[in-house]
Amino acid sequence: MPTATAETHQTSRPAHPPSRLLTLTEPSRAMGELASFYALRPLMGMLPRGDGHGVLVLPGFMASDYSTRPLRKLLCDLGYQCAGWNLGRNVRVDNARIEAMMTCLDDMHERTGRPVSIVGWSLGGVFARELAKLAPEKVRLVVSLGSPISDDRNHTNAARLFELLNGNEPEPMRNGNFRQLGEAPPVPTTSILTRADGVVHWRGSVQDGRREDCENIEVVASHCGLGVNPAAVYAIADRLAQTEGEWSPFQPRGLAGLFFPKRSLH
Repeated sequence: MPTATAETHQTSRPAHPPSRLLTLTEPSRAMGELASFYALRPLMGMLPRGDGHGVLVLPGFMASDYSTRPLRKLLCDLGYQCAGWNLGRNVRVDNARIEAMMTCLDDMHERTGRPVSIVGWSLGGVFARELAKLAPEKVRLVVSLGSPISDDRNHTNAARLFELLNGNEPEPMRNGNFRQLGEAPPVPTTSILTRADGVVHWRGSVQDGRREDCENIEVVASHCGLGVNPAAVYAIADRLAQTEGEWSPFQPRGLAGLFFPKRSLH
């Protein structure tokens, strides 16, 4: 059955980062998406309401909670108990950082008394998936935004900076974690991606669609604007609003379907 969730095909094409043109135009495109977010913000109150469960939002590489503030404020207004990670900039990937994120998840799970949804932007989405693997009983669902979920770092043009700051094999990998990034966690998982991503090549964000509750949603966006892109925000709100324990593939309603390309991801 065709939906706005793109079909996935496995290929053996060599990994490479996005084109330089996409990278250079990231700032201007992201600013346009931020302007669109605030222009449409009054209408976003019509998005599906939440049931009050906790939502943990993780920022991307080199970013902080400041970058996710607009999205978190909207999710709070929609009825979720939403919080950032409060861990500063997302730079280091070490055991201490993983333990600190686990504490964030544990605290929200204990405070709300229910499984927590995790929304992660870019590297934050990688963390979201790995946290769900470590404690699936505490996670309701995972949504990643332009995240490099492939095990091949050649999909991103941030690989060199990442390795400069964290080494070729970060501490968690030496302990056996973060070695199968392409494997989805055992909870419903959505990857929101864009072919116009100027940081992570879109193929590096495609997850295997063989499991029914693992889906890919394509939007037209920049990488740096995904957290405020109106179409991406619509998809996030739709996924979070699902009844706990009940999952169905993303299917935008009415005119919203015009903003989600119906193309195979191959």
